[in-house]
Amino acid sequence: MFFFFILIFSTLISISSNSWFGCWIGLEINLLSFIPLISNSNNLLSSEASLKYFLTQSIASINFLFMILLNLIIMKNYFKFFNEYNIISMMINSSLLMKMGSIPFHFWFINIVEGLSWLNCFILMTWQKITPIILLSYYFNYNLLMFILIMNVIIGAVGGINQTSIRKLMTFSSINNLGWMISSIMISENLWMFYFFMYSIMISTLCFLFYLFNLFFFNQMFMFNVNYIIKIYFLVNFLSLGGLPPFIGFFPKWIIINFLMMNNMFIITFIFTLSSLIMLYFYIRILYSSFLFNYLKIKWLKNYMKYNLIFYIISFMSMMSISGMILSTFFFF
Repeated sequence: MFFFFILIFSTLISISSNSWFGCWIGLEINLLSFIPLISNSNNLLSSEASLKYFLTQSIASINFLFMILLNLIIMKNYFKFFNEYNIISMMINSSLLMKMGSIPFHFWFINIVEGLSWLNCFILMTWQKITPIILLSYYFNYNLLMFILIMNVIIGAVGGINQTSIRKLMTFSSINNLGWMISSIMISENLWMFYFFMYSIMISTLCFLFYLFNLFFFNQMFMFNVNYIIKIYFLVNFLSLGGLPPFIGFFPKWIIINFLMMNNMFIITFIFTLSSLIMLYFYIRILYSSFLFNYLKIKWLKNYMKYNLIFYIISFMSMMSISGMILSTFFFF
């Protein structure tokens, strides 16, 4: 619990700092507080994941600090070449993109999720993205980020098609949603906060469900024999995460698409919409089998009845997802 408080405190340091050096200190505290949460001496995969996470985040932090110091020198007009071609902004953006697991620095993100519990996966896919995205909004390179957000939605959608691990599928889903988050932070910080809040609700519900029923691979979903209310909760939250219109996950994506259309960005809008359709394809592929197949005996299934409070919270969040179109209609009309 102590490290959770440090994790939250480090994020507050970074986003409330008035200097780049203070932001870097917050990032370092965040790194050192998250590693004890994911490391487990009894699990070799967790130890490997913590080592990979430490190495990649350290490289990104070193690059970030070096660019900050170089930026101070450039402000004295010693190197006009760097100012002219925006190399400093590109390198600072690249460091932050590596920290949040964005394209093209996403390989560490995919590799370490297999060694994490569902709680740590949830933290990595949500809370750990807050600081880099907010710092990215302070000093972003428009042309670079337009290319990055397009590649995020494409790779996130295509990469999840051939996956058999649910954790890796959720990782590619996170990469896809990261493209939407970057586009929202370029539009408005309030829109990004709204999108991130909705995304966190959907991801937390799914991660809790996966944890309660001890699910890690697709073949477990095929032999998933519980009552249909639980399966409907999976259906609602998966379709909401994919951005299907009757659910709350479509609401923030609708706002972003409206903004892109008003600014005549039709190609980017088409790519975003197509990527959401691909995401919905492999979400429905999982749910289709879990609804149709029934097995009498399951060895890995936990008894979820002892998790009554969490189960009621999941039920409430799923009901929020279903009521999404009503909120959307009142908002626009």
